[in-house]
Amino acid sequence: MNDRVDKLVIFLAKRDGIDKLVKTFQYVSKLVHWHVEATRPEMAQRAKQWEFASGLSRKAFRSGRFLTGFNALRRNPGSTPTLKFLAVLANGGEMVYFFFDHFLWLARIGVLDGKLARRMSFISAFGESFGYIFFIVSDFILITEGIRAERKLRVAKEEGSKDEEENTSSSIKKIRVDRVMRLMAVAANVADLVIALADIEPNPFCNHAVSLGISGLVSAWAGWYRNWPS
Repeated sequence: MNDRVDKLVIFLAKRDGIDKLVKTFQYVSKLVHWHVEATRPEMAQRAKQWEFASGLSRKAFRSGRFLTGFNALRRNPGSTPTLKFLAVLANGGEMVYFFFDHFLWLARIGVLDGKLARRMSFISAFGESFGYIFFIVSDFILITEGIRAERKLRVAKEEGSKDEEENTSSSIKKIRVDRVMRLMAVAANVADLVIALADIEPNPFCNHAVSLGISGLVSAWAGWYRNWPS
């Protein structure tokens, strides 16, 4: 029990940890609003206010986050020319998303002209979706490489000594952990892509409260899993 509490404290001490928690509030309240809108208007209104407040607080909390793209490219630009190119496109799109998200937030709280909100939302969502596409492609490439590496290690494990077998088992475990984390990243990015598409090109599927709510929760909980202390 104490170990779980310690991990929760560590998780909530991270900016991403707080973001995933508030994102959960945001999309749970969206689903609650949809569920009770016809039967309990007062409760639906409260849920709508909770959703709006959560969304605004997340935008404020992400101030300056567009700079993390530079840091990501500096620390891990990619192991091959292809991955380096994809990393530039992915992080570039994410930087556009976070940068214009500042102006969207300022427009929604009344600091800037409210008419700018729709335009800033479109640019931010376009950058977001552009970046997520290349993050997804990169993760699938790395997952495929990991599967190939695991197959080679399995062959080596069958032919090697006991000491080599232990080292190989450890390497295989690391590959599997990395694969799970990348699959979580893919799930989060696909879910966020659905949310971004609802802003770029409104349509009945992406803009439905259930689609947005489930997508938001998938993204939040996949991020929660990735950021939870090991």
